[in-house]
Amino acid sequence: MGYLEEYNKWCSDPYFDSETKAELKAIADDDKEILDRFYRQLEFGTGGLRGVIGAGTNRMNIYTVRQATQGLANYIIARRGQEKGVAIAFDSRIMSPEFAKEAALCLNANGIRTYRFETLRPTPELSFAVRHLGCIAGIVVTASHNPREYNGYKVYWEDGAQITPPHDKNILAEVAKVTEFSMVKTMSEQEATAAGLYRVIGSEIDDLYMAELKKQSIHPEAIQAMAKDIKIVYTPLHGTGNLPVRRILQELGFENVYIVPEQELPDGNFPTVSYPNPESPKAFELALKLAREKDADIVLATDPDADRLGVYCKDTASGDYVSFTGNMSGMLIAEYILRERTATGTMPDDPALVKTIVTTNMAKAIAADYGVALLEVLTGFKYIGEQIRKFEEQGSYHYVFGLEESYGCLAGTYARDKDACIAVMLLCEVAAWYKRQGMTLWDAMLKMYERYGYYQEGLETITLKGMDGAAKIQEMMAGMRSNPPQELAGFHVQAVRDYSADTRKDFHTGEVAKTGLPASNVLYYELSNDAWCCVRPSGTEPKIKFYFGVVGETLEDAKARLEALNQAMLQYAQQ
Repeated sequence: MGYLEEYNKWCSDPYFDSETKAELKAIADDDKEILDRFYRQLEFGTGGLRGVIGAGTNRMNIYTVRQATQGLANYIIARRGQEKGVAIAFDSRIMSPEFAKEAALCLNANGIRTYRFETLRPTPELSFAVRHLGCIAGIVVTASHNPREYNGYKVYWEDGAQITPPHDKNILAEVAKVTEFSMVKTMSEQEATAAGLYRVIGSEIDDLYMAELKKQSIHPEAIQAMAKDIKIVYTPLHGTGNLPVRRILQELGFENVYIVPEQELPDGNFPTVSYPNPESPKAFELALKLAREKDADIVLATDPDADRLGVYCKDTASGDYVSFTGNMSGMLIAEYILRERTATGTMPDDPALVKTIVTTNMAKAIAADYGVALLEVLTGFKYIGEQIRKFEEQGSYHYVFGLEESYGCLAGTYARDKDACIAVMLLCEVAAWYKRQGMTLWDAMLKMYERYGYYQEGLETITLKGMDGAAKIQEMMAGMRSNPPQELAGFHVQAVRDYSADTRKDFHTGEVAKTGLPASNVLYYELSNDAWCCVRPSGTEPKIKFYFGVVGETLEDAKARLEALNQAMLQYAQQ
């Protein structure tokens, strides 16, 4: 069926509600808009759905949510997981509560019990709930840090991590089989509740989740000693972090926590920030204003579903607030955990730190310093969660900490996804510990640079929307595969990893070996002097991403090397 036929069907079929039809009829004279909404089915990727909210097959709406959920239901039934049930959470975005309910009722109509949170909750709490409740799967309705017009739908499996092979491909295949809306089941909330299939959860899970967070504290006495002295500014950016972050800081004893009032309450329109991403400096404008008024030590922001944490810290020497990348804040927490667990005798046997391939190489230096195993996985925290499960099944390592460069980390194994709530808790504890020594987090970061090397990392993104954009991205990847560089910005290319082909080619010996990681459309260049760069298309957005890492003799030297590598790689990729 062509896109116009599909459009006309949505405008006339009684299956679709009147609001949907009115929205579509309003664009009757805009062929370009109709094409964009109907040229394809919104793709159910290896993690779930993500797209612009609106009517159409290529949009997030109750119909595409039901369709995806029917595929998930079919997979759960095939694995006889109906009785275990599915936990469902949602964030503050537009239509998130509605999408969560539609997903629940579709599952219920298929005889699958659901546990739906009463109100918005952080994504990591859903990960915790899946395992605590013994569910077969979990769903979070969120588009993470995307702009306001987006929403999404992430699927978790019974280990509490986002779906990985073979479940991701198998669920995707089941979703693809649901080709007609007539194949989708649903029922009313009243019927589902009466049948004991639709259950509401809330505070009882919150309490258990908070208890697990507090178990990760190493030096509560440091918090108590500095509770009156350290000042914290925090913004939830209109998302889910407000209540859990404030609660954990209060229960640990921090007394001077200031919330950005304009961004405190949940609001899917994100009225104070167009891009609710703690990686963006603009997201911190109001928080930094408040920080200067309060003379805060640290400034924190979590994204709408509270799995990412952005950080600024005051540099007492200059009086300015310094931005921390996800690599920097992650390394501060990691080094603190490894050092203090070693010092206090609480480090488990065979400890392991897990990072993604695009995360700072400083992690390798720190892990080696403390005798901790370092494992690398593909980009995406679900692969870190997968390692936790494998460690438990194989009895190989004990997971201590995991992180990715995109502002996400996890300490402990209570959840299997990145958790901004635990990151806030631990970073504030780290800040208190250093303040007790007369140091700021920036002082601590400089000390780490002096010890391990001046590591710097960067990310460049090229956005190419629509069908033409997708084709251009594939063309760029094909060009880089067929014509690998020998040198980039003075760095010699020592090896190229092509994760799509599962190969690592050594340029000195010509030897080709396996990467040892799952197939993925990723190219990784190992460069001289411990530098590297990596390129991959985004799995959730119309973008191609370029990652870079260097280590320099000084901070200025490292930044200069990084900029040169950045320019050289982009020029090579687009030639």
